[in-house]
Amino acid sequence: MPKLAANLSMMFQELSFLDRFAAAAAAGFQGVEYLFPYEFPPFEIAARLQRHRLTQALFNLPPGDWSNGERGMAALPGREDEFIAGLERALDYALATGSTRLHALAGIWPVGQPREEATRVYVDNLRSAADRLAGHGITLVIEPINTRDMPGYFLNTTSQAMAVLREVGRENVKLQLDLYHCQIMEGDLATHIRKLAGDYAHVQIAGVPDRHEPDCGEVNYDYLLGLLDEIGYTGWVGCEYRPAGETRSGLDWARRWGVEPPSPPERTEA
Repeated sequence: MPKLAANLSMMFQELSFLDRFAAAAAAGFQGVEYLFPYEFPPFEIAARLQRHRLTQALFNLPPGDWSNGERGMAALPGREDEFIAGLERALDYALATGSTRLHALAGIWPVGQPREEATRVYVDNLRSAADRLAGHGITLVIEPINTRDMPGYFLNTTSQAMAVLREVGRENVKLQLDLYHCQIMEGDLATHIRKLAGDYAHVQIAGVPDRHEPDCGEVNYDYLLGLLDEIGYTGWVGCEYRPAGETRSGLDWARRWGVEPPSPPERTEA
């Protein structure tokens, strides 16, 4: 049975961020992921996880100036010191929350600029980060992102990602296989799941094309989640989608995959 993690940056938007942990647990999720935790102290995030018995599945390294369009810096020449500083900040949160997966956003690359220098910087940064994280049992992941949702993003396809991973050559740097992005850029999802088995350490899902619940749109996630079971994938599957309405009313699809609200305690006669 796939382990489904609620993405708290997209789901339960009807609540404040810190209240989404309780909502995810009440809905039956046992794990959570999100984009960034950095608005809150590490101990506060850790306390929410512990209180609601949730596993922290994944979060991203600091992205730079997100509000002004920056989407990471791992592949950006001249930002190496900032990348390493962001890694140290993320490591503090990972150690506090018990997260064993961190995602390094590559960044936006100018159209028409040669990619060779960016690739060199990307590989060097990922190697440095992997070596820093290895002693803590933490895996770094990289994610191809589609050009429609994030124009100019440096990494767009699984073949590009695998070429980078081969050059990095570290056991604790893996692929983050987002099936929503992969469908838009490449399709043939079942083949990718089989072919790349062992190379990805985290999976994400959303309906295509509107990024709503996974049972909406052109992708048969019932089949694909079953396929992940069949090949023996034991990692988390992040539900990185924007609910079409109130989050809890759209969770019927997840009930088929083991997400069930906990039973209330039995009352005993006085």
